[in-house]
Amino acid sequence: MRKILVLEGDGIGPEIISCAVKIIELIKNKFHLNIELEFDYIGGACIDKYGVPIRKETIQKAKKYGIVLLGAVGGYKWDKLPIRPEQGLLTLRKEMGVFANLRPIHSFPVYTGPLKNTSQIDILFLRELTSGIYFGKPKKTKIVNNQKIAIDTMKYSEKEIERVVDMAFKFSQKRRKFLVSVDKANVLESSKLWREVVNRKSKEYPDVKVEHHLVDSFAMNLILKPQYFDVVVTENLFGDVLTDEAAVLVGSLGLLPSASLSFNRGLYEPIHGSAPDLAGKNIANPIGTILSVALMFKYSFNKENIHDLIYNGVFKTMEEGILTFDLSPNKYYSTTEFTEKIIDNIIKLS
Repeated sequence: MRKILVLEGDGIGPEIISCAVKIIELIKNKFHLNIELEFDYIGGACIDKYGVPIRKETIQKAKKYGIVLLGAVGGYKWDKLPIRPEQGLLTLRKEMGVFANLRPIHSFPVYTGPLKNTSQIDILFLRELTSGIYFGKPKKTKIVNNQKIAIDTMKYSEKEIERVVDMAFKFSQKRRKFLVSVDKANVLESSKLWREVVNRKSKEYPDVKVEHHLVDSFAMNLILKPQYFDVVVTENLFGDVLTDEAAVLVGSLGLLPSASLSFNRGLYEPIHGSAPDLAGKNIANPIGTILSVALMFKYSFNKENIHDLIYNGVFKTMEEGILTFDLSPNKYYSTTEFTEKIIDNIIKLS
């Protein structure tokens, strides 16, 4: 029996998670998998119910089960509170030890964004997830000479860099054997160490070509020549920004999944936020969450055939012109209608 901890979160979280659960139930029954879902709270919903963004009991279950499916956290409702919903997510990632955030960026059958050069894109981002400026201390605001001064600390150890870089090299070996490391080594001490570690690790993978790109020039080239890149590894803040930028290459944040991995645990979630303005309207795009389920079957269950089946079901649905509000605001299918079409296509393809 494998247990999946399901955390619906806030905003559109419950809506898109309900779609993902339908996909899991379909796969469970079709392939006779011994899977059980357990639901719990995180983020604003957890603050409302328990007064904290995540409970210790929830963290314990996440670590025990090793598989978590998450919607999204946050929203205007909790903006002025001393504790933020996002703290629950950061704590969960840290406690689970999921240090590598995989974000695949690839062309979809339909593109509705502003760019022209969007075909044949296939990039795998690895973003370090449990260190860097989001976790560095000191992190505080203080008064100096009657002025507020805010302090954030960018901090990395060799070990924290090595483990995500090592994983990036391993993925590169299975793909085009080309790894780009993104840093700001001309300015930041943490980036200088990052580049040093990448160069040292590269000696263990002589079959992989390595290039170092400064984050500002990489951001430009990501748009200008996205087909050039294959596997990209970078630190926490840069990875957060760059993968949201990469959403322009596919047309919508709603399309992009992610898998946050350690050596034996996985946290699966779409890269978009909770979109409180869309909550309750049944128009949110569930693709990012459904494809996160596909990643879950690939990395936590070692079922690449199921991963491919879910992806093909989503692609076939889009090829049929069935689109969500963010992709086709003038003519779209609701969240639930769209999910049912994906389910129909998965059944046809299996």
